[in-house]
Amino acid sequence: MISQNNKSGLRNPWLLGILSLIILVLGVNITFIWYSANSSRSSLVERDYKTRDRKTTEAALKDLGQYHHLAWQISINKPEGITTGQPVSYEIRVADKAGEPVTGGTLEVEAYRAADASRDFVTPFQEIAPGNYQGNISFPLKGYWELHIRVQRGEELFQVSADRFKVAAAR
Repeated sequence: MISQNNKSGLRNPWLLGILSLIILVLGVNITFIWYSANSSRSSLVERDYKTRDRKTTEAALKDLGQYHHLAWQISINKPEGITTGQPVSYEIRVADKAGEPVTGGTLEVEAYRAADASRDFVTPFQEIAPGNYQGNISFPLKGYWELHIRVQRGEELFQVSADRFKVAAAR
């Protein structure tokens, strides 16, 4: 047989086959880990996950219908290089589906961290111009955080979550 007659290690087809298989498995695993780490879907678990989504089908459809009916657009002016204990200024612009500013509402931002739910907090933002809201947030711990934004104007409620971001330790 060809593999038994070939005593040179790197030319042995069995060795080459096993090495190729190991490289393939490692490549698939690295790709999966990279995709999981960079996906925009939240991997943080809500504090009240057991009861939060227990809605009737009609209530869930009503919430979804209101979300699509409002179709508000939110843009966040994010600061660069966030560190613990230092307040950073966020500016959030809220516009309706026609692009007009959403005025007269209240905007709250919940800073959410999966590793320590006792450190989650809510910060109210002030409307500084029509449709522009501003607030300062100081993150107490390093690690990954998410911002959950709630805008309410009268009976209209719009909620959206921002992508995960990392807060570095203060130096």
